[in-house]
Parts: sequence; structure tokens; C-alpha cells
Amino acid sequence: MTERRIPSPADPDAADAALVSQPIGYWSGAVHRAVTRRIRDAMARMDVTQPQWWTLNRVAADPGPTRETVAAQLAEVADGPYEIPRVVDQLLHRGWLLVDPEQRLFVTDEGREAMGRVTGLVTSLRAEVHDGVSDEDYVTTLRVLRTMLGNLDGGKQRA
Repeated sequence: MTERRIPSPADPDAADAALVSQPIGYWSGAVHRAVTRRIRDAMARMDVTQPQWWTLNRVAADPGPTRETVAAQLAEVADGPYEIPRVVDQLLHRGWLLVDPEQRLFVTDEGREAMGRVTGLVTSLRAEVHDGVSDEDYVTTLRVLRTMLGNLDGGKQRA
């Protein structure tokens, strides 16, 4: 059983021995903000947004979803219920998606070209973020976060 500890105030300079009492909310939030900011800043230089990237990937992975299906699939990561439908409109306007008469979405050749450019960026950003972190440590970290999330979601662990 894990020993109960009194949480300490967040301290970015805490020594390793003091990390056990550091607040997970601070650290997970700090990492989330830093990673999201880095990704979005880099993508902005390519005139692409992170939600556009998510949407292109979702449609490319399973061609032919409706706007509503994509919005539902990305609801948990989107900034509100209207973000992904707006992104679909942006991608249709750019010619990166097309919609057929049955309202199914497909990635165009131009969309696939854009995905290729962004894939290179995302791959290099992932390497930057993961520098000094072994695959084993990364998997352990995600397992711990998934367990904590399950603890907070009434015991439901996410796959």
C-alpha cells in the first residue's frame, strides 16, 4: 500500500527526494501547457492548427465519416462542441477535405500533401519532447497517469 503523504506546494526546483509529495495537477498541467504551446506554435508556422491535424488524421484513418462523427470522436480533445465542425469547414475551404452527396468526408490529394509536411514536423517535435526519456519510462508514466485518471473517474480506467 502506498504511504499517505502530505502534499507540498508546487516547486519546479524540487529535489528528486521531494518529488513524491509534489502535486500531480501542477506537473501534468505544466507539461500539458508546454507541449501544447510548442506543438501549436510550430504548426502555426506551417499555417496549420492542431485541431486541423487531428481532424485530417481522423478522416484519413477511416475515410467517409460525417462531420458529426468526427466531432464526436474528437470531443474529448476539442475546445468545446463547435471547434471540430468549424475545423471541418476550414479544411473544406482549404481543399484539404471534400464532402460527398451523402455528407461523408474524405481527405483530398492536397490534404494528404499537407499531412505529409505536418507529419515530419510532428515526428521531430515528438523526438524533442521525448529526448532523455526512454520508451520504458514513457510507457510507465502513461500507465501511472491512466491509473490516476481511473481513480478520479470512479474507477473507470481508459484504454
